[in-house]
Formats: sequence, C-alpha cells, structure tokens
Amino acid sequence: MAAAARWCYRGDPQEAQSAPLVQFSNGKLQNSENMDFTLYKSKDASNPRKKHQRILTSETDRLSYVGKNFGSGVLKCNSLCRYFVGVLDKDAGQMEVYNAELFNMQPLLSDDLIDDDPSDYQNKSYREKVDSCIEAFGTNKQKRALNSRRMHQVGSETLNVAVTKAAENIIETKGVAALVSDAAQDDLQDVSLFLPPCQEDADRPENVYRFEDILSPAEYEALQTPAAAFVSITPEAILQKTEEKSHCSFVLEELKSMPLSEDRADHKARCLWFLDALIKFSFQKVIKKKHAMGPDCPHVINSKLMKNFTALTYNNGSLQNLISASMKAKITAYVIALALHINNFQTDLTVLQRDMKLRENRILEIAKAMRLKISKRKGPSGLTEDEDHKLATLSLPLPVYKPSGSQRKRKKMT
Repeated sequence: MAAAARWCYRGDPQEAQSAPLVQFSNGKLQNSENMDFTLYKSKDASNPRKKHQRILTSETDRLSYVGKNFGSGVLKCNSLCRYFVGVLDKDAGQMEVYNAELFNMQPLLSDDLIDDDPSDYQNKSYREKVDSCIEAFGTNKQKRALNSRRMHQVGSETLNVAVTKAAENIIETKGVAALVSDAAQDDLQDVSLFLPPCQEDADRPENVYRFEDILSPAEYEALQTPAAAFVSITPEAILQKTEEKSHCSFVLEELKSMPLSEDRADHKARCLWFLDALIKFSFQKVIKKKHAMGPDCPHVINSKLMKNFTALTYNNGSLQNLISASMKAKITAYVIALALHINNFQTDLTVLQRDMKLRENRILEIAKAMRLKISKRKGPSGLTEDEDHKLATLSLPLPVYKPSGSQRKRKKMT
C-alpha cells in the first residue's frame, strides 16, 4: 500500500513523454483487442532519477501483468537504442512519429499483490511487513534472498505434511509396539553393514573372514612394490621409523618379527603396508585430493579406499568424499580382520585402538559384532607391559553377538 501511494494514473497516453510498447515474457499475445492497459508515473517530479519512472499494468481473463522501466527485470535495450511509433493518417497521407519505450510485461501472481486494506496491513506480523518493504524498495540481492526463503519455506511445509501423513499411516498400520521392535532389529542389521563379509558356516577360522574379501588378487599384486621395503627391513631402520613415527605401533611391532621365509615375509609385508594405509586413511575427514594417500600408493589401492571407505556427499555445489563415523567403523572392522590374518587369528585390540585413536568401548563393540572372543592379558614388551590389554580371538564356533548399551535398553522397553 505504501508503494502504491507514490504513483498516480495517467489516463491519456498523449500526456506521456513516450508511447509504451509491450512484449510479454511468458508468450505471444494472440488477441489484443480485449486488453486494457493502465500507465502510472512517479509523482516525485523533483527527483531527476524518479521523474521518468513508469509502471504499465494490464489484465486478461486469466492473469494480471505488470511492466516497468526501472528496477530489476528492466530491458537494457531501452538505454542502448531508441524506439519510435508512427501513426499514419490515410486521408492526409501523413504520419506522425512519437517516441516509444518498450515494456517487458511479466505475470503478477496473487501472492505478489500488495493489499490495499490498511487493517490487513496492521494485522501482518513484523516479518511480513519487512518482506513487503523488501518487495517494494529492496535491492535485487534482497529480493532474490526473499524469493529463495519463500521457496524453501513452501518446500519445508510440504515435506513436513508428507512426512507426518506417512508416519501416521505407518503407526496406524503396524502399531507402536511393532515399530519399536523393528527399530531394535534394525540396529543389529546396521552394525553388520560395515563389517567384512562373514562366513558363519566356515569350518576353519581363516575362512570366516576370507582374505580375498579384504584384498582382491589384483589389489594384493599391486602391493608388491610399495611393501618391498618391509621385506628385508633392518633393526636400525625400524628404530628410525619408530623415532619418526612414520608408521603405527602395530606395524612397527610386527616388523620386528618378520618370517625368515621370503614368501611369508613378502605376504606379511603387503598386509602390514595395507593395514598401515587403512589407519592413515581413517584420520582424514574430507578427501579433497584425487590421490588421497600420495603418489606412492598404487592406483588400484587408492580407488579401493575411495570407493569402499568413503561416503559421497554434496556440499557447496560439489560432490565430496567424506569419511563419516560409519565409514571409520568400517575401516576399523577391516583393520581388525586383517590383523587377525597377520597374527594367526588373535590380535591385540588395545594397540589397534590407540593407533586409530578410538575409545575402548567403540573398538570392543566392533570386535563383538565381528563375533570375536574378548579376553585380557598383559601388554607386550615395550608397549606398557604393566597394563592390561584387550585381546580378540577368532575361534569356532562363533559366539552370538549381543548388542550392549542403548540398544539393549531399547529392547527392554518392548
């Protein structure tokens, strides 16, 4: 209403400084005989910028249209060239030429109209009044932000209605008790999503988590070159790596007891190199580089890490590879499985927990989900031998996994 008061109607087109020409932004006009146009001009004649401002309005049976020669949406061609309209007098054979101005007519939706009733304006909230001011006097940036917020608000309301209706239908169909029971069962299934494939009917421990499911033959072959330095490593080199902390404690301890057989040493070296790469990879959060583990990491190994141990997310207009909490749990499970193969299916969880900077409860829960037996023993020599360490053993038959903590409590509620 405040914006409308700044304009007055000019009924006679001859009084205008230039004749209005129109084009419609949403299509071509098929029949112009039933169209009525109204031209408004600014009353602020003392202001050199505003005295030439014009608004042209029109109505059809279906829509209202508005065009203006200022603000956003104005045609730049009016400032680059001049338009003229010629009126031919057929009897006299003469033509009168008038200046013309092109207006781009855009549909005016009902939500964009300003209410003329003062009482309705007073009943509006503060936010609605500010939005009205932005519509009338705001900058282009403010108007774009307003439109974006309104579109988001409409989308959120539609989504909330759809979700609420869907939830009501599910509760009505299944009942609350059944839903709580299903949620508890889903927790068990969710845990298994990040575990290596488990062969519950295996006849030997090495077949429960098969080595081929951790490293494929092509990936195992690609590790030969980077792991070659581990095969014949000297005690001096191990001491230097320990001082530099270039590898995790688990790897450094295992390097001290490499097999004498060249084939077995080569196999263990490849396993240790990949385990070390997994632990280093788990410390990253958002993968920004194409080669996350550097140029020394084989391409097939880098592709495996990106494909199997990251989640794809959309952020700031681009896709990113993210190591989420569930992905870190998956990496932990594969590290434990690989450590079991290295250590004859018994490994020190406390060492792995500290290498991966995890809470003890977290790695114990993952180990229990992998159907491992947990026990205690004194720490190995050189690694806090006076402290109890948690030991994980893979043995047959596999124990039954019983979730702990909040999952068990939620089951009791049923």
